[in-house]
Amino acid sequence: MLSAIVTRCCRRALLRVQTLRSASQVTLGSIYLRPQRTFSTTNARNTSHIASPTWKHAPKTILIVNKLRTQPVILAIDAFLEHVQLTYPGVRVFHENRIDIPHGAEVWTPGPNAEKIDLVVTLGGDGTILHASSLFSAGAVPPVLSFSMGTLGFLLPFHIDDFAKALESVYRGKATILNRMRLACTFYNPDLGKKGSDGDDWQVMNEIALHRGSSPHLNTIDIFVDGQHLTEAVSDGLIVSTPTGSTAYSLSAGGPIVHPSLSALVLTPICPRSLSFRPLVFPSSSVITLRIGDRSRAPAGVSMDGRTSHVLNPGDSVNVQASPFPVPCINRSSIADDSEEHREGAGPGKEDDWVRDINNLLQYNATFRSKALLRHSRT
Repeated sequence: MLSAIVTRCCRRALLRVQTLRSASQVTLGSIYLRPQRTFSTTNARNTSHIASPTWKHAPKTILIVNKLRTQPVILAIDAFLEHVQLTYPGVRVFHENRIDIPHGAEVWTPGPNAEKIDLVVTLGGDGTILHASSLFSAGAVPPVLSFSMGTLGFLLPFHIDDFAKALESVYRGKATILNRMRLACTFYNPDLGKKGSDGDDWQVMNEIALHRGSSPHLNTIDIFVDGQHLTEAVSDGLIVSTPTGSTAYSLSAGGPIVHPSLSALVLTPICPRSLSFRPLVFPSSSVITLRIGDRSRAPAGVSMDGRTSHVLNPGDSVNVQASPFPVPCINRSSIADDSEEHREGAGPGKEDDWVRDINNLLQYNATFRSKALLRHSRT
């Protein structure tokens, strides 16, 4: 009986995905044309995820999303605004309706009647990009140009000092993008009634996590994949992440590292009772249903991209599937100078950002031995 109910729920979800995919083509077309060609700056085999967006027109509206306005952020935004006004006259710059809105920016409020945005510029860390993604939870996301404000992160290909060169690559049509997958999350009560209206699906860029919160008891969660019962998980919680989110909470819980060009859903348990409960990777066409078991002694708190949203009681469930609205992130390769010659290795901006990041930020496969010992150990 339970399996049949979940199967019906999954069929609804799949029908909704098809509807959203059709809608996404119309919405994306109103902002910029879909990528017409793909190419790689390093290797012809890597042509599936790097694309050159073709705008119908040069971006006429820019939305600035920034972290708290410390003095470096204030100076960076002022310099950015001055550069845009002098170099690209006629471009309108927007900012969220906050008390720290910079002088010269117009107020922008998300929603169905919001002003159309052609380009999103973020200044801050990875959390700033996650926040920018949440502003477009009901539809397509404009291309995102991300600048680091001294914060290390996987989603920050540009340093703030390069903003003029990065903007030039966008306006000259040389920008390349990586479409980072998002998840669409829909919540149901025990009677399969949808919680919230049809427009209240949550779009997450990193992960959705179900956890026991402050309860001393473990969660009991039934996991269904495309309507088929996979297992009953008894654990501190479960994480469903995107490839982008595989280097965040999921990685800390023992999940795999997945390249962001892949379309996949990563299921990772949090401190499971069973030692044989290992992380799993599913194709993006799958619909994962997490249902709080009737025997669960604890409700499950829900955290999405670090934001607390719901509390699921026994019988409640959430459907997780690939969203038709990815986040198109502009790559560092957009500012590569093809005229420069380099003796070895890839030139600045030409290497795969992800490969660079797992080496520099995660110290992937770095040895624990000191350099002094390494010098003396070679034969």
